[in-house]
Amino acid sequence: MSQLFDAIHHHALERGENIAISGQDTTLSYAALPALIEDLQHLMHIQADDRVGLLVDNAPSALLMDLVCVAQSCLTIPIPLFFTPNQVLHALQDSSASLLFSNLGEQAEILLTRAGIAFEALAPIQIAGESIVGFRLLQSQTISVASDIHKITYTSGSTGEPKGVCLKLAVMETVAQSLFKATQADASDRHICLLPYATLLENIAGMYVPLLAGARIHLPSLAGMGMQGASGLDVPRFVQALHDSQATTCVMIPQMLQALLAGMASGLPKPSHLRLIAVGGAPVSPSLLQQAKALGLPVYEGYGLSEACSVVALNTPQSHCEGTVGKVLPHAKVDIAEDGEIYVSGALFSGYLGDGTEDIQRYATGDIGYVDEAGFLHLKGRKKHIFITSFGRNVSPEWVESEMTIEPAIAQCCVFGEAKPFNVAVIYPRQGFAQDAVAQAVEHANMRLPDYARVKRWVIADEPFSVENGLWTGTGRPRRLMIAKAYQAEMDELYMEET
Repeated sequence: MSQLFDAIHHHALERGENIAISGQDTTLSYAALPALIEDLQHLMHIQADDRVGLLVDNAPSALLMDLVCVAQSCLTIPIPLFFTPNQVLHALQDSSASLLFSNLGEQAEILLTRAGIAFEALAPIQIAGESIVGFRLLQSQTISVASDIHKITYTSGSTGEPKGVCLKLAVMETVAQSLFKATQADASDRHICLLPYATLLENIAGMYVPLLAGARIHLPSLAGMGMQGASGLDVPRFVQALHDSQATTCVMIPQMLQALLAGMASGLPKPSHLRLIAVGGAPVSPSLLQQAKALGLPVYEGYGLSEACSVVALNTPQSHCEGTVGKVLPHAKVDIAEDGEIYVSGALFSGYLGDGTEDIQRYATGDIGYVDEAGFLHLKGRKKHIFITSFGRNVSPEWVESEMTIEPAIAQCCVFGEAKPFNVAVIYPRQGFAQDAVAQAVEHANMRLPDYARVKRWVIADEPFSVENGLWTGTGRPRRLMIAKAYQAEMDELYMEET
């Protein structure tokens, strides 16, 4: 039996009356969980050799179906809701998924049809008060996957088709145990899932860790907690969801933290129950973290990647160092190459699907940084993103962008300057702000930057960077090559005007 199920059975005996999972209209106790999972195994007709795609909105049913797949030792493929039909097709074909389950109703069938996937519909089933549709996928191609691979998580990357990251259950449980101890999670915690189920960070830190602790996991729908599409957020609803859940822990991406701070600045009350807000998925501006600290928010930055099974380092209330992404967790080892690139070993993935699934012993992250004497990890930017100006100065665009986007007038920003005499940016203003306000915001941000890193000219984007238009990843990062391609003519014109 897995560590996860050992914990669930232990909590069922020791604190069975405690709520394990809750949603909009559903609460499930720890006592009820083992029998429910066993019943669902028969109801879903999943076999150990099945490859099961899960296309789900956040809800108790999403976690329950994941746990059924763990119990049956079958391969699970979470499908991000922000994927296009072509990306869904790629993920399902690439993984040779044999089954797909969804709590999206007819939307799931429509998406399969648009993606051009042949299927046979299964009889709907009821899970935690939700109607779940199932499909037998009629695919002939089968890519070989090692029998101990439990999950394939797809990374959006910066260009091209999503890559399937192969993960063992033992590795995921190792990381979950490490986080469980580092965060001092316990049965009194209430975790609210703000990121989609298919996000590995939420899957590990937001679902497996609370189950190990015997805590409560609250799974509102994405719309219920204010998400609008892949990158929109209704700030009042988002803050209200934090209040209503009485959550003590959550995981946010930087845009969510920015929204929470904006909400509090507009007069919305501070969520009072939170003891730990872990922020990751993309670089976080130091100024944003300072604002959160000034408002008394328990925000702690972390660092990780799918290839390292989600989390490598994390600041916590017990071990915190400003200006770092936290202390390297016990399960991981970090060493730094001569050029400053961060290498990770420890609990790693077993290769990319299609490249041969074998254990990876050491992984080059592509990030630049160092570990200080106390064991805290400092990030300096992406190796491949760092550009060199025509004056020979190295610039990390993430650093500049983080300073720009803490300005109220700037919603999104992407900075360029390779081999150029000055830096330019593509900027999308925040709703309600005019271009004059953007100019003032750039001026304010530049005051916090050295001269070589400042943005001298900029282009106003025609529309927000989004997953739908291919300019944004699902974890809140710009797709730099695509943005450069879309606005190259305008940026070239800026340089022409200056010369």
